[in-house]
Amino acid sequence: MSNTPELIGAFKRFRFMAILTGTMLLILTFIAVPLNHIWHHPLLSAIVGPIHGFLYAVYVVVAFDLTRRAHWSLGRTVLYLLAGTIPFASFVAEKRARNLIG
Repeated sequence: MSNTPELIGAFKRFRFMAILTGTMLLILTFIAVPLNHIWHHPLLSAIVGPIHGFLYAVYVVVAFDLTRRAHWSLGRTVLYLLAGTIPFASFVAEKRARNLIG
């Protein structure tokens, strides 16, 4: 597969969204949710939760664009789309995409 400018651009957008979405998910999972459920401080969850939800929606669009431009299989596409929902998975997906694209 040749690395066209369109594919490189799609990867750069995916990389940015994978890092941003993954970071927000880590903040939500390991800081905001414990603050809410253990110490009864719901403010951070109320802020970070919707932000992560919005970012994940953008991440799905960007990840789908990358997988279509790279002509990846449906199975790989689904894995990349779900990577924004599992802590640390979007970072792994970004690294694997970088290795696949070159």
